[in-house]
Amino acid sequence: MDTENPVELRLGTARGRWVLAATALGSGMAMLDGTVVNVALPSIGADLGASMAALQWTVNAYLLTLAGLILLGGSLGDRYGRRLVFLIGVAWFALASALCAFAPNVELLIAARALQGIGGALLTPGSLAMLQASFHPDDRSGAVGVWSGLGGVGAAAGPFLGGWLVDGPGWRWVFLLNLPLAALVLAVTVRHVPESRDEQAAGRFDVRGAVLAALALAGVTYALTEGLHGLSLLAGAAGLLAGAAFVVAERRSPEPMMPLTLFSSRLFSAVNLVTLCVYGAFGGIFLLLMVQLQTVSGFSPLTSGLALLPITLLMLAFSGRAGRLGHLTGPRLPLFLGPLICAGGVLLLLRIGPAASYWTDVLPAVVVLGSGMTLLVAPLTATVLAAVDVRHAGIASGVNNAAARAAGLLAVAALPALSGLTGDAYQVPAEVDSAFRISMLICAGLLAAGGLLALATVRSDALAPERPVAEPSCEWYCDSTTPPIEPRRGSGNGDAGPG
Repeated sequence: MDTENPVELRLGTARGRWVLAATALGSGMAMLDGTVVNVALPSIGADLGASMAALQWTVNAYLLTLAGLILLGGSLGDRYGRRLVFLIGVAWFALASALCAFAPNVELLIAARALQGIGGALLTPGSLAMLQASFHPDDRSGAVGVWSGLGGVGAAAGPFLGGWLVDGPGWRWVFLLNLPLAALVLAVTVRHVPESRDEQAAGRFDVRGAVLAALALAGVTYALTEGLHGLSLLAGAAGLLAGAAFVVAERRSPEPMMPLTLFSSRLFSAVNLVTLCVYGAFGGIFLLLMVQLQTVSGFSPLTSGLALLPITLLMLAFSGRAGRLGHLTGPRLPLFLGPLICAGGVLLLLRIGPAASYWTDVLPAVVVLGSGMTLLVAPLTATVLAAVDVRHAGIASGVNNAAARAAGLLAVAALPALSGLTGDAYQVPAEVDSAFRISMLICAGLLAAGGLLALATVRSDALAPERPVAEPSCEWYCDSTTPPIEPRRGSGNGDAGPG
């Protein structure tokens, strides 16, 4: 029986809503954990006596294993069943969260965060791939829009929930929060989500590729976090060599973890480059804004978290509509305007200083930032999936998620060093304020670059329905090991330039 797409659910049906709820809650839990910790960092540092580098690793240990293994997670789902791997990932994530909550020192906390990232790597690509495989083609853009909005709500609500918990029972409850969420996701998924897989997936897993990807990210991240000198410089060089070896290994492998044929689609390549720019900026913004509000402006953890509540509300209210808008107008316009609007919001964040007012300094900036994020996120996700055939949904979402997490990982590692925030400087208001301003200018530049890249490379008809595909040809891509992926309408494979 072909289980690649066993049902074609409609968005307005009861089962469709349950599937959407399960996938959004699962991925939202991972996204929530990516931001909820940020607001707790000053408290974690004070409680465990951690340096700035240790706090960076508290964030980056999670992002490192998530980014390094998320491609393998997508492949496992395509092979053994997306629902099954998703369920394993949710359970793993919950157990690792419990270890984080009871960590007695920062070293064990970092190790438990790395284990959390493994769970996230299993559940994150499966959530989006299950949507793509389960919903009717006419409803996929809308479903992805709602999924993006709810997942974005999880990311944006993290600082608020983290602040509330840190001000109340303490930072350890930031991790215990995942346990009831995971139980709910497991129950809904088992009861309502259909299984799907790629029936053509076969052969061995690309363990060598997964190891090289993780080593590449670990080496570069260590170098950026510790500074480019001595041992860290050697680690950075080793990371770059591992990255080059990863590309060679993927090209030669008969069953690559990241099929390079995916990048024969110009659209897929372009949107992943846009992802690197915008999610790198978001990683830096959400890390340093929480430190700025608490250390420089004197906001409590709860008030700092509440400062981002408008982003949550905007994404909850309008992300579904943004997904449909991107389908109607084409993704080029929202992928251009969204990052530019976000960049404007980041520049407004420069008004936040020692005597900052929430109403006049913080609120206008986060409203502009949230508006841009709302316009951007859903069309970005839908365009990535539209660039490849539906049977590659798992690996395509894995590549895009890896790009997003790797971008955040590198931003969190690099920005404090680039802006001079090292050692215990995160406890000194003047040092934090200076570093924040430098970092926000860098983030605004990344966002503007992402918008301009989308304008130059993304076609307006990228989300248009498929046209019949002729006999595949090596005009698109061929090598001796991997069959070609047929071009889709709007995939950017043709000779025409951007629409």
